[in-house]
Amino acid sequence: MWSSHRISTRRIRTFESVLNYFNSFLLLLSLYFFSLSLSLSLYLSRAASIGMAAAAIDDGGGQRRRPRRRSLESRLRVVVAENRRRSEIESQGAEAEEERENNGDGDPVKVLGEDLMMKILARLDARSLARSLLVSRPWFSLASSDSLWSPLCDQLWIGKAHIPRWAEVPGLSKLARYSRAVIDSKRVRIMREDLCDHAWDFHFTEAAPPYWKNLDPYWGGAGRPMRRYFHPDGSHTADLEDMVWGGHECSYTIVTGIVGDGKIRENYVRVNRWPRLAVSRREDWGWEMSNVVCAYSSIPDANIEGGTGPMF
Repeated sequence: MWSSHRISTRRIRTFESVLNYFNSFLLLLSLYFFSLSLSLSLYLSRAASIGMAAAAIDDGGGQRRRPRRRSLESRLRVVVAENRRRSEIESQGAEAEEERENNGDGDPVKVLGEDLMMKILARLDARSLARSLLVSRPWFSLASSDSLWSPLCDQLWIGKAHIPRWAEVPGLSKLARYSRAVIDSKRVRIMREDLCDHAWDFHFTEAAPPYWKNLDPYWGGAGRPMRRYFHPDGSHTADLEDMVWGGHECSYTIVTGIVGDGKIRENYVRVNRWPRLAVSRREDWGWEMSNVVCAYSSIPDANIEGGTGPMF
């Protein structure tokens, strides 16, 4: 009985403590809000006093009006006017720049004259001359002249095995001929025209059987190299006196694999059912094809009028 009485007394004391803490918290909270409201009222009264004082100031006999806050519409008008002013300034600057370009103010072509400028451009290499095409219209007119690009074309042709037909189209400017020739020289996909337009040196590789190597002038050192010819009808032939060629029927196929992004995945030539011939391009713009048994090499024919290869 005494133990239960002690527990009840302890609970009452605990409840009284919690109640005291809660009352203290409410008192502190009320004091905080009271001070906050007092500060806010002082701030508002001070702002009102300042506004009244500003309104009471006399400027030249009239009272100065209290400045009003700009509405959203007025702000938008200011922004639109500012953007319009900037656009007019940029337009005037572009027109002035175009006028200076047309007048040639400060342009070496205008200052030095076309004759002297042509002598200067004639000393440039092909890459620098091509870049000068982008300077201005007067520069393009001079830098694209056939008299400048003709010697560069002749220099480019030196030592080349083949001249692309694409660059030999009648009526092309020398600049276009040079550009097309460079573009074609970077082509690694062999076409039917590349096979048919050239004669090909043929020889067996070191891995070929000794019997075939003994018949090959490439290894024996006697006689001219064997030659092979590709024809538009898909046939493949050799010279009549060829000791290796047995007069059998022979055909070829060009296989080109292209992936989804348009890049060439593989490009090879297959003769009959023999191992595929891997294709490569020489620095002199010639072609080479080879497998483990034999190798082909295009014979230089840059003197052919009208060029060789495909017409793109």
